[in-house]
Amino acid sequence: MAKIKLPILIAYWLTIAVAMALNITPWAAPFLMAAPDWVLLTLIYWTLAAPETAGVGKAWLVGLLVDVLTGQLLGQYALAYALSVFLGVKQHKRIRQYPIIQQSLAVFAFLLLARVMIFWIENINHQTVSINFWLPVLTGAVVWPVVSLLLRNIHIV
Repeated sequence: MAKIKLPILIAYWLTIAVAMALNITPWAAPFLMAAPDWVLLTLIYWTLAAPETAGVGKAWLVGLLVDVLTGQLLGQYALAYALSVFLGVKQHKRIRQYPIIQQSLAVFAFLLLARVMIFWIENINHQTVSINFWLPVLTGAVVWPVVSLLLRNIHIV
């Protein structure tokens, strides 16, 4: 696979835009239930690959954009993304050293944390949440090696 050479900020925002497009793409019903949070996976990648570029403030902004894009409660994804990225920035040196399978477990923890935050916010109004709500956490951890490999091929100038 050929590497694409882009400045880091352009690569960051371009991959975030592609991830947002993947989040709103009308997939087939079975895949839609299990579709991972592409934006959070991309944020986690940039948190591990270039923590000086991917910060909590940018994660908050991206989360607000996702809230507006998906029509969710304003600040819901912003809070979940900012908290996940904060923990990722704190542990990035350790997680980068892990083999890809252990990285997937760390990514699982970040995705689970974000989902718990969203669950908590949505459950304030006593709404019920099905088991399908938690499925994207598992699929996100499973597709992490592929996402990481694809994003790693965007070579930063």
